[in-house]
Amino acid sequence: MTGAFTCSVKTLLAGNGSWSKRTVSMKLWNTVPEQAHGSGRFLLPRRDFTPAYLQSHESGSLKDKIDEALECLRSCTLCPRNCEVNRWEKYAVCKVARYARVSSYFPHFGEEDVVRGWLGSGTIFFGWCNLRCVFCQNYETSQKGQGDEVTPRDLAGMMLELQQKGCHNINFVTPEHVVPQILEALPYAISRGLRVPLVYNTSAYDSLHSIRLISGVVDIYMPDFKLWNPEHCRKYLLAPDYPAAARDVVRAMHEQTGAMKVDEDGLALRGVLVRHLVMPGMLDDTQEIVRYIASELSTDTYFNIMDQYFPAWKASSEDKYKEIGRRISQRELSQAFAHAAAAGLWRFDRRWRGDFRLSAAGWNL
Repeated sequence: MTGAFTCSVKTLLAGNGSWSKRTVSMKLWNTVPEQAHGSGRFLLPRRDFTPAYLQSHESGSLKDKIDEALECLRSCTLCPRNCEVNRWEKYAVCKVARYARVSSYFPHFGEEDVVRGWLGSGTIFFGWCNLRCVFCQNYETSQKGQGDEVTPRDLAGMMLELQQKGCHNINFVTPEHVVPQILEALPYAISRGLRVPLVYNTSAYDSLHSIRLISGVVDIYMPDFKLWNPEHCRKYLLAPDYPAAARDVVRAMHEQTGAMKVDEDGLALRGVLVRHLVMPGMLDDTQEIVRYIASELSTDTYFNIMDQYFPAWKASSEDKYKEIGRRISQRELSQAFAHAAAAGLWRFDRRWRGDFRLSAAGWNL
């Protein structure tokens, strides 16, 4: 599938991270791989797409979801920790009370090509986390709480700013503990013109209640199915119930939205994209995860086998985690793909777009 188009973008100035006011015209040829569109089976024409949250807003169901979610904060069971703390007054494991904390927000070019496109994914990184991964590569945000508390109007403003910069979607990163706050911000953003798809970028340590609350709101689910063995989860995530929770929520996500669908330019519009970070010495976990995805979701699940593990946070310094104190080998990565293919998965993510930041700034690809 090929396509040529011209678009206007605000260009990211090299060096200082600011966006220029000038508009440039680009003619981009891209070849969308079959893994994305499935010879047309997974094509959702852009003209036929309406963000789910707009439909819920128009029907009035979004308001009901917000009311229910905010009330749930009074005895919180919105993640599998089931702390039952009144988050209108204090916090527990996730360390977030009434308002969300945001560490950063920007157009992200490191996501999958179907998500980042050529103008970036509008990522909003939330502070703190309900997991305690000892190898977390973003520990400053997830474990140290880097960032600032934001109101619903603040959060809506971030979404709109990212949309104004041309981002193809709004990508909520580590949202498991702030579903009520996200829902509460949406009407403010909608009233001011938010129209791009919403991405729920999660560790998969969510409750089924939260996933039900965002049904008909989120367009694209992007769970990272980390580990399968409960003892591995106890040691490395501090959550022995993680596998059971992840199994339940990824299945619910698929039931809501189905296999991922893309538009004519290979941009994700609706569905599930599952990630899996291959861990050193844990290919048995990988094998069980891919089998589960293929059998309980679909062999057509869009799947990203990630190889970027490196020892970070406690895994880089504490001797009791020395067995994961290395990167994975090429053999381990190859075996992970072999396990996934043997299970029947075939829609593997791969890089196929150029670096459009350079193109937009005036350099040739």
